[in-house]
Amino acid sequence: MVTSLNRKTALRLVLIGTAAASLAACAHKPKPSFPTTAPPPVSGPERPTTAPPPAPVTQSALPGSEQDFVINVGDRVYFDFDRYDVRADAQPLLAGQATWLKQYPAVVVRIEGNCDERGTREYNLALGARRANAVRDFLVSHGLDPARITTISYGKEKPIDAGSGDEADQHNRNAHTAIVSGARTR
Repeated sequence: MVTSLNRKTALRLVLIGTAAASLAACAHKPKPSFPTTAPPPVSGPERPTTAPPPAPVTQSALPGSEQDFVINVGDRVYFDFDRYDVRADAQPLLAGQATWLKQYPAVVVRIEGNCDERGTREYNLALGARRANAVRDFLVSHGLDPARITTISYGKEKPIDAGSGDEADQHNRNAHTAIVSGARTR
């Protein structure tokens, strides 16, 4: 009986020791820090003195590019629940889209109507189409050629916010102006 009790105690101690060693091995160790200052300039034959320094990197978008449109104008307007009329806060953005599109007459766009997850698939496809057409009508009323604008409804099939609740629903009730062709790439 004494030997069996000693074996059990020894086994428990071995298991506890193994668990402790495993935890110690997994402990978080601080990452080394690296200096953030630039190294001293290299002199001598390693760096030619006649080469100009590299040009600075800029974050500006190429005028007339899709990136220019998204960053400087905006490509999405939002709608109220179960509505398709263009809201007052969306009108300046759409007026900016119209101005930008007039400046780049080769650009062709597609207006994509979207809805939140509430309602049937069929209802949301119809509502998304009305939203896309409302944006199209706004752009046409501001002087754009209707032949440059197509529309499509995605209903609730392509949400931009995968969450649920009021905030996600507000994001997903939108019309997105996508550039199809004609934007500058270089």
